[in-house]
Amino acid sequence: MSGREPLLDIAFAAEVIHWRGPAPFYFVAIPADRIGEVRWAARIASYGWGCVPVEASVADVAFTTALFPKDGGYLLPLKAAVRKQAGADLGDTVAMTMRITAPG
Repeated sequence: MSGREPLLDIAFAAEVIHWRGPAPFYFVAIPADRIGEVRWAARIASYGWGCVPVEASVADVAFTTALFPKDGGYLLPLKAAVRKQAGADLGDTVAMTMRITAPG
């Protein structure tokens, strides 16, 4: 994780879900009880279309990605390589950590 002071550091468990477009994309939804904290940090860290850069981990696999807003909440994408390394599949409940830092 980056050396910058975090705006938000959280841990949560969530189910791996997917959205079918031209290719399936896999996500975990940020739990509803954490959305307020994410919105607060997003005011500082977000860029274009409300995307929020994050550092995250699942099953000790660290990665960077960007949250994006959906239906009043946020989805955290799980790249195929991350899911494979973490052994996370559709429908699994996974333990996540996530950090949002200020740009810079």
